[in-house]
Amino acid sequence: MDLLGRLSESTRVGVFVDGPNVLRDEFDVDLDDLRELGTEEGTVAAARLYLDEHATPSLIQAGEARGFDVITTSGDVDVRLAVDATAAAVEGSVDVVVVVSRDTDFKPVLERAAREGVRTVAVAPGEYGRSDALRNTAHRSVTL
Repeated sequence: MDLLGRLSESTRVGVFVDGPNVLRDEFDVDLDDLRELGTEEGTVAAARLYLDEHATPSLIQAGEARGFDVITTSGDVDVRLAVDATAAAVEGSVDVVVVVSRDTDFKPVLERAAREGVRTVAVAPGEYGRSDALRNTAHRSVTL
């Protein structure tokens, strides 16, 4: 790791975005910025945007156009994201897990990833509603 805290380009990064939680009008979140945050950690091996069944077609298209795998679920978005991010860490398909959310529910994901030797990054869309539990659990915390 160099002085900027960046890992080598061979480091595989998984970016997992809690869409309903962070893609809101009160937060000016840019999907390109989220991918860029992933590249600060290494090579983005997985970029996933989780949305619920109420997502607009334009939001789905925007996610896909920016290189995200868009996962739309009729169930709980949090559960699907947590399962996928934890599986990526446990299976060894990523070296860094980046969770973009304000939701404390993802604290166990970061804890499990860290136990597996996976570096963790918590990204919050703003100071309002940011989860201190995520910030304090992650190896690195970013507030947009």
